[in-house]
Amino acid sequence: MTRELNDGTGGSLARRWRAVAAALDRFPQSLISLAARVFPAAVFWMSGQTKVEGWHVTENAIALFRDEYALPLIDPALAARLAAFGEHFFPLLLVLGLFSRIAALALLTMTAIIEIFVYPDAWPTHGVWATCLLVVLARGPGKFSLDYLLGRLTGR
Repeated sequence: MTRELNDGTGGSLARRWRAVAAALDRFPQSLISLAARVFPAAVFWMSGQTKVEGWHVTENAIALFRDEYALPLIDPALAARLAAFGEHFFPLLLVLGLFSRIAALALLTMTAIIEIFVYPDAWPTHGVWATCLLVVLARGPGKFSLDYLLGRLTGR
């Protein structure tokens, strides 16, 4: 045992950990980016679905923005329409991987507004959303995206 610890490699436990870390280093970043796009997109899309019937924002959604959310400086009907639009449009872009960083930034902004003005006690949930969106902002959408495909076609 003493010999293993003093052989300059850090012992068998350290070698095993380095092997695990090396294997994890080979995990495809594109899969991480795909998950970071799809999971928050699903959350926002489902939230958007609760605000609409067909192509129209429901009266219940407007009442929610007026009575419960009570956002400052914006009309509740406009806020409900903007939220419904944003919760459908940006997740769609994010899943497709088209203008991914812009979509991630828009949803990150919505997350901040929700955290600050609507549900400040839900910071652990919002933190998970923000972390996923920050991965897309920092690392890009990955190979499984239209952004990547368009970049390849245009030589970028």
